[in-house]
Amino acid sequence: MGAVSAGILLHRPGADGVEVLLVHPGGPYWARRDAGAWQIPKGAPEPGETMLAAALREFAEELGSAPHGAPRPLPPIRQAGGKQVCAFALAGDFDPATLRSQAFDLEWPPRSGRIRAFPEVDRAAWFRLAEAEAMMLPSQRPLLEALAALLEADQPRGS
Repeated sequence: MGAVSAGILLHRPGADGVEVLLVHPGGPYWARRDAGAWQIPKGAPEPGETMLAAALREFAEELGSAPHGAPRPLPPIRQAGGKQVCAFALAGDFDPATLRSQAFDLEWPPRSGRIRAFPEVDRAAWFRLAEAEAMMLPSQRPLLEALAALLEADQPRGS
C-alpha cells in the first residue's frame, strides 16, 4: 500500500452558502504560494490507528483544538504525488485566530547545517465553496464536490 493520510473537511453554514475550513502549510516551501496551496488538515496514521482517529488527531495537532461532532466519510481521493487521502466531513466551527499548530524541524537553508522549526500550518481560513475551489490544492478539490453532494443529499426533497 502506498502513502496514505487522513483529514477533516470542517464545514459550516455561511451567509452566502456553505463554508469550509482550509489550512495553509507552514515552512519555506509554501511561504510564497497562496492560490492552489490551501488544503484540509491531514496527516499519516500512526501504526494501528484508524483513519478516523488519525484525522481527528491531525486536526488537533495542526490547529491546536480538537474537533467535535460526528464525522462522515467522503470518498477517498488520490493526490498528484500518489498519496491517498481518506477525508471526513464534519459540521463545526473554528476561530482561525486561535490557531496553534505543532512545529516541525527542517534544515534551512538547505545544506546550511542549521535546523529551524516551522509550524505545520501557518494560517487557517474559512472559504465559500467557490473560493475554496480556487485556493485549494488541485488534487484535493474533489473533496469539495463530495461535500457538496453529501450536503445536497441531506436536504429534504421538494414536492
